[in-house]
Amino acid sequence: MTESNGSIEQQQAAMPDWEKRFRAPRVSLPDWAEDAPHRALFVSNATGTYELYAWDRGTGQQRQVTNRANGTTDGVLSPDGEWIWWFDDKDGDEFGIWRRQRFTAPKSTDTGDGDSGGGLGAGAGVAEADAPAAPGLEPSYPGGLAIGRDGRTAVVGRSTDEDGSTIHVVRLGEEPVEIYRHRESAGVGDLSHDGSLIAVEHTEHGDAMHSALRVLRPDGSTVTELDDTKGGTVELGLEVLGFAPVDGDTRLLIGHQRRGRWEPLVWDVATGEETDLVLDLPGDVAAEWYPDGSALLIAHSFEARSDLWRYDLASRELVQVPTPQGTVSGATARPDGTVEYLWSSAAEPSVVRSTTGEIVLDPPGLKSPGSVPVEDVWVEGPGGRVHALIQKPAGTTGPLPTVFDIHGGPTWHDSDSFAAGPAAWVDHGYAVVRINYRGSTGYGREWTDALKHRVGLIELEDIAVVREWAVTSGLADPARLILTGGSWGGYLTLLGLGTQPDAWTLGIAAVPVADYVTAYHDEMEALKAMDRTLLGGTPEEVPERFEASSPLTYVDEVKAPVYISAGVNDPRCPIRQIDNYVARLTARSAIHEVYRYDAGHGSLVVDERIKQVKLELDFATRHLPQ
Repeated sequence: MTESNGSIEQQQAAMPDWEKRFRAPRVSLPDWAEDAPHRALFVSNATGTYELYAWDRGTGQQRQVTNRANGTTDGVLSPDGEWIWWFDDKDGDEFGIWRRQRFTAPKSTDTGDGDSGGGLGAGAGVAEADAPAAPGLEPSYPGGLAIGRDGRTAVVGRSTDEDGSTIHVVRLGEEPVEIYRHRESAGVGDLSHDGSLIAVEHTEHGDAMHSALRVLRPDGSTVTELDDTKGGTVELGLEVLGFAPVDGDTRLLIGHQRRGRWEPLVWDVATGEETDLVLDLPGDVAAEWYPDGSALLIAHSFEARSDLWRYDLASRELVQVPTPQGTVSGATARPDGTVEYLWSSAAEPSVVRSTTGEIVLDPPGLKSPGSVPVEDVWVEGPGGRVHALIQKPAGTTGPLPTVFDIHGGPTWHDSDSFAAGPAAWVDHGYAVVRINYRGSTGYGREWTDALKHRVGLIELEDIAVVREWAVTSGLADPARLILTGGSWGGYLTLLGLGTQPDAWTLGIAAVPVADYVTAYHDEMEALKAMDRTLLGGTPEEVPERFEASSPLTYVDEVKAPVYISAGVNDPRCPIRQIDNYVARLTARSAIHEVYRYDAGHGSLVVDERIKQVKLELDFATRHLPQ
């Protein structure tokens, strides 16, 4: 053992488990090239920053593709496996251009040992500055990307405050051709296998929560449309899941909500025929094609857990794909019929598994410690039963200091999956309660759509009944209750501290909405559309709703100490509206601390994330009664 290696091992041995969970290398599910399945692209934090990696599965070689101070996670591998497209923004502001480099980059910078074919994070070569992938397109927010099998054609979605949503066909050596434009949100769904059809998701009807579909030719002419938002009082959404992976095949796999939840169906865009699958599975169901187009890989999510199934389109037989209990956060069927999937549970860290029983991609180095399992609790709320997930230190009994960790979205849900943040609180003696309030996905369309007009206040009603259960059950100490969350969870934290001032001991809000009106005017265009849908108009059109849902309205009622962290380049929860809220706290000498960092909507840098958790834990230690 070298002295250097010995020193590293000593440092790791002295490192607390909560920090190891953040530092341990982790990987995403590898995305493989359709016509070159031995070539794959994945994301990893192996160097301490989340970046893209190319992986030649035939040779085992892995190469770091991107190397930016604030990290890179948005990348697409072309179907021929020759090109990697990646999105280049500025310091996490999500506004930028697509760049590309070859899968086997001919030029590299020296990252340590000069070995351009090394293993994950071990001196792998990093390509020099990449050329723009779509010359002629100005910087924008990304709106989807689909690359043709010829490697020379792509369909690029984009959005700006000035143009709204646009979609362009980009061919190597030619000027981009605009084929779609609308003020409302829209994006690229998929490009057919032969490149003759383009599926677009759009919200021209003005409801950003429920998309309609349009299929275009590369010249922009319309082939057909499908819109479930018309003809009824209940608006239903559609989503593109992908064209059949067969030349000349006009079947498009889509998701629909016609029976009150997400389900897949096959839509032949040439004939208009719809094949409804009617799967006998509770909860939400998504799907993707098997590589030969004969079957579907079904991803089933129900009550914070998920599993996989294979559906044969000819026989209509549904067969379960064995996975451990927990959460499958991504899955793909390989050409040989095996399935690879990214799995974790609250107690066990994520891993890329295969139905062969093998671990597909196991990064070297420090291994993440596990955590405690999650327990399920159901509490009766004003809108129906509310599902909460509970973790507490092993061997403890209440009442405990308790963290109510509120998820973002709001169209998201907490699940039985591994999360380093909650595990850190548990390590420090706290119980953690996570709540799938109304607005969360995974519990049916009505539950997700329940937020309209009383935004924020509805979620807090559900949080309140779970808080009451936690206290009366003996789990939570009512004198030591922390309300916390990031993004929408940060928004609900600030709103809850103002509207429920006697319920919480302190609040910790990360990248929150704090002043809803200013946030609306400063945020990216797609989020403005979402806010108009949720609140029924702009701040000028429905000022009373924005006022009722804005944390700034209730800032003078806040009693608990407040900690806020924010990225100065955040396009989703912009910094100016947070500064407005902080100024009001300062004016009344309320106890608060603010941490601003150089990134966007969160950080992809491990050291920065650890720093933020340390600051949150320290704030709780100093302000929570002992």
